[in-house]
Amino acid sequence: MRIAQAFAAALTGLMLTGGAHAEQPAAGIVAPLSGPSELLGKQILTGATLAAGKQASLTIADDACTAEGGANAARTQVQAGVKVAIGFLCIESIEAAAPILKEAGIPIIAIGVRADSLTDQRARSGWPVFRLGPRGDGERNAVASILTRLWKDQHFAIVDDGTIYGRELAETLRAQAEQAALKPVFTDTFRPGLNNQIALVGRLRRAGATHVFVGGEAEDVAIMARDAAGLDAGITFAGGEALRAAVADVPLAAGTLMIGLPEWSEVADPHVIEAFNAAGVLAEGYALPAYAAVQIAEQAAEIDKPLADALSQQAFSTAIGQIRFDEKGDLTQSPYRLFRFDGQRFVEQEVP
Repeated sequence: MRIAQAFAAALTGLMLTGGAHAEQPAAGIVAPLSGPSELLGKQILTGATLAAGKQASLTIADDACTAEGGANAARTQVQAGVKVAIGFLCIESIEAAAPILKEAGIPIIAIGVRADSLTDQRARSGWPVFRLGPRGDGERNAVASILTRLWKDQHFAIVDDGTIYGRELAETLRAQAEQAALKPVFTDTFRPGLNNQIALVGRLRRAGATHVFVGGEAEDVAIMARDAAGLDAGITFAGGEALRAAVADVPLAAGTLMIGLPEWSEVADPHVIEAFNAAGVLAEGYALPAYAAVQIAEQAAEIDKPLADALSQQAFSTAIGQIRFDEKGDLTQSPYRLFRFDGQRFVEQEVP
């Protein structure tokens, strides 16, 4: 990680000093290169710069994940004459930047902003935003879609921890199960953060549940699985992407299911991973999506159409797979996948 930060910091210095002298930069990079999100911003910078190569001219702007920073970054891109702006992790920044970039006819490939409104309001706002990451509702929709297929013949239960995050996951699964004529054998809201969940597991066992979705944190899921094993309840637990979080005292049980995003370094083009290794940087966090964004921009630029039209109408081959955007600018295929914990890591599973 230190190597990646040092490499990205060096690139930042080079680009911020040299980019001003370049004529007609092809792409702009907007990322938080200061403040609390600096590390994530430098992942974007690392991946984008590596993808662009030594001959490319990039204009780098620090938005600091603020509205003022986003507006200033957008003006920098307009003045530099970039053809596309890549990056953005924070809604405050992109909402301030998008009207300025729209006026200049510069499309945006957003790396990390999940807010549904960013693309849902496209017909009204006209913002030319193409979202490379998931939508805010992407996780819960994926949970519902995958588990209603996977558990259609199982006695399943749905529980949540009462938080907005947990409740939305659970409610979306309940609603889609109902549409599929599936009924959970048990539903409840549990108290999170307890040292044991024996009482809850006992109720699940009495209800006949063999599979349980938990809208909650990894530590609670680990405790439930431990207590279920202690009671010989024979229950498989599943959760959302929160299961990737480190757990303190109780490890996740082997066999736990997760609906989450892949570790991009595990599924990316091996040749691209080799390029990261050769450069002495880690393909972590947003680095590979940023690499893919530059690839998309390069391929779109070769199409004899306005760049925004090319981004809307084509499929693109990238380091992290084929990418295509829908009419709103969202991904046409959900990036969420089903994984099974093998005791050490999450391994992707086929979904029927």
